[in-house]
Amino acid sequence: MSSFRRVDELSTWRKVAIHAWSRPADPTVYGGLELDCEPALAYIDALRERTGERITLTHLVGKAAATAIASRPEINAIIRRGRIYARETTDVFFQIAFEGGEDLAGAKIVSADRKSLVEIAKELRERAEHVRTRRNHETQRSTRLLGKLPPWMTGLAMRASETLSYDFGLNLSRFGIPFDAFGSCMITNVAGFGIEAGWAPLLPFSRVPILLTVGAVRETPRAREGRVEVGKRVRIGVTFDHRLLDGYQAGAMAKRFRDVFERPEETLG
Repeated sequence: MSSFRRVDELSTWRKVAIHAWSRPADPTVYGGLELDCEPALAYIDALRERTGERITLTHLVGKAAATAIASRPEINAIIRRGRIYARETTDVFFQIAFEGGEDLAGAKIVSADRKSLVEIAKELRERAEHVRTRRNHETQRSTRLLGKLPPWMTGLAMRASETLSYDFGLNLSRFGIPFDAFGSCMITNVAGFGIEAGWAPLLPFSRVPILLTVGAVRETPRAREGRVEVGKRVRIGVTFDHRLLDGYQAGAMAKRFRDVFERPEETLG
């Protein structure tokens, strides 16, 4: 005996919607954080003055993300042929805009959880200079390689390199394809495009389980000690792979992330 009853009375839109998409198969979850960034900005200004390094909120977001991931090492992993394989280091990939923002590349900072904010900023600056001056950067080499293929082969080549690299553990560097180029987490700054908040999709062939977007700093009203005042806040968009993270882990990581971002003087020294 069937426990389901067919529904025949449907709106025109519902009839269209049923056939517009296939059944859900995407494990992506979206979330967000709205953070007080005044302590972070003060901390960054002090570090800039002391070191001369051009540190930004994006660097601090990357450091906070690396620290949060390191606190939950079980999510710093990939899924390979139905099994979970942990990464040995906590690496953060920063997207880099060039050609006036028309194109994107990026750089992976290895073991970002163990590096200081100044070290992260310095390494990323040097890597970004290589990207923007079109020197022979690894992500640009692989992009140029894909660009030489006929359009019908591009998707096949991307999926083949992903399968060989991640599912079979082959190092394809000799063919211009860097091994695990994107690491544990991806950071992209949408504030540079004038966007206050954004949520980006996970890049399937990167096998990155977490992606963060950094929005524009805004002045917003807030309640403090029974009165309303204006303060600077920033929105962080969060996208994660539900196969590796659940709500409990995401919440624990969000707490650690907030601690580092909103109290950098105490947490980072």
